[in-house]
Amino acid sequence: MVSDITNNETILQIIFINTGIFFKRHVFLLFKIVFKAMIQRIQTIYLVLVALLGGVAPFLVYLWLDANGKEFFAQNDIMVSVALYLTGALALIAIFLYKKRQNQFVLNRLNMILNLFLLGFFVYRSLNLSGETLVSEKGIGMLIPVFSIVFLVLANRAIKKDEDLVKSVDRLR
Repeated sequence: MVSDITNNETILQIIFINTGIFFKRHVFLLFKIVFKAMIQRIQTIYLVLVALLGGVAPFLVYLWLDANGKEFFAQNDIMVSVALYLTGALALIAIFLYKKRQNQFVLNRLNMILNLFLLGFFVYRSLNLSGETLVSEKGIGMLIPVFSIVFLVLANRAIKKDEDLVKSVDRLR
């Protein structure tokens, strides 16, 4: 009876391992096809950088120091963290819209507007930090929206070049 259980468990393990390998192989091939098509375009690199800036960087670097010297990260304020996650998510969504260049362009514009609002909030917040008695220090994290906007502009410029190239090829037909 015990040997039947171990045999059944090993059979199940073999089935799961084989289906896992099958699944991994297909996912890898799908990822390879999609990523190969996307990585050939420079705007994908720019959008990945925006996604990393919006999704990872604000939680590693502090935005500013409080009057007590306590570091203020993005996760300390729910609205800031939601805005930064939304920035990263919009960039990732734009990456996968590589076949619909106009939608990708518009989504990047919306992402720029979100980053401008976030930058405005950071500027407002930095001007209201107390600095009369203690020297208040602004962190490098406050520049994340600036870098994101620069990369989004570069991505939109590359998307525009692709769109112009496709239109010129269509005119030759």
